Amino acid sequence: MIRAAGTDVVTDADFDTTVLGADLPVLVEFTADWCGPCHQLAPVLSAVAKEEADRLTVAQIDVDTDPETAIRYGVLSTPTLMLFHRGQVVTSLVGARSGRQLRRELADALPGERG
Repeated sequence: MIRAAGTDVVTDADFDTTVLGADLPVLVEFTADWCGPCHQLAPVLSAVAKEEADRLTVAQIDVDTDPETAIRYGVLSTPTLMLFHRGQVVTSLVGARSGRQLRRELADALPGERG
């Protein structure tokens, strides 16, 4: 898996506890080693994880080594980003994007935020 600095790695085994049970919103990237756009997204996720550490957690899950969660949430493409809050999917985004675009989309989706 392409590990973005400052992100957590989650697995099928700990997804419910780590993501669904989290106090803060969690942005999860469904990723894979072979995914070119995932490589492009890694520095963006690192920056967001650092800048937004007080408001959300950024995590990654590898769809090849941990496919059950991807199947459970209907992930068909990588990268897929899902923002979870209080155990629910708040928004789902497919494909790489710029930091500016991702920040705007998160501002629209985060609780208490307006874009």
